Amino acid sequence: MHAVVCIKQVPESPNVGIDPSTNTLIREGIPSIVNPFDTYAIEEALLLKDKFGGKVTVMTMGPAQAAEALREALAMGADEAMLLSDRAFAGADTWATSYTLAKAVEKVGDYDIVFCGKQAIDGDTAQVGPGIARRLGIPQLTYVSKIREIDIDAKRIVVERMLEAGKEVVESKLPALVTVVKDINQPRFRTLIGIRKASQAEIPVLGPADLGCEAENIGLAGSPTEVIKIFTPEPRKGGQVLEGEPEETCVLLIEKIMDAKIL
Repeated sequence: MHAVVCIKQVPESPNVGIDPSTNTLIREGIPSIVNPFDTYAIEEALLLKDKFGGKVTVMTMGPAQAAEALREALAMGADEAMLLSDRAFAGADTWATSYTLAKAVEKVGDYDIVFCGKQAIDGDTAQVGPGIARRLGIPQLTYVSKIREIDIDAKRIVVERMLEAGKEVVESKLPALVTVVKDINQPRFRTLIGIRKASQAEIPVLGPADLGCEAENIGLAGSPTEVIKIFTPEPRKGGQVLEGEPEETCVLLIEKIMDAKIL
């Protein structure tokens, strides 16, 4: 069993600056953490490794500091890590990001399952996981809250998907991409031995040439999403406080609502 986990390092604070020349987030030097949903993806991959054997490969795309997110995954028990880092990757939207990660998964080669968190807390789009699956041409199983069954020999997986009105049981062939919700497990703690091992690990850094990426499909050049303008909304103006007896206030409120043509 070979599980690949795609994770993301996200800002720890919402106070992130914007590069005025590109209208993209300035991530360098900002205190960051592993995207919380991705920790559940790492744990689920490790659980499969505990059950079936094999290995877990973790990858992320980002600046040099994103290697720390990979070290956290290694400290939890992941076997290998890959950092996709190059100035050419900067400014990528979900389309370009999924392209780059898919190329990295292809470079890994033989894999049985790809895990992602359901979404990143900085963008909240939930688009990268499905985008990777589409690029790889494999089934996507999103919002998974439980893996019911996996048959490695038969290349088969059965999962429960969390929906707004309940749950859905889905069967798929392997390899497949799975995005997980936090209900699926409880991420394990890092051990001292794991932390020591992770701190000494050499994490390979791969660029566009290493992955065979086409220049027009990565970074800003490969991002069809364009930020035209960034601005701070005007402060909300103060409202009016109605005073008096409840009956009188209620009548006055209805009159004001009717005058404003809200109803």
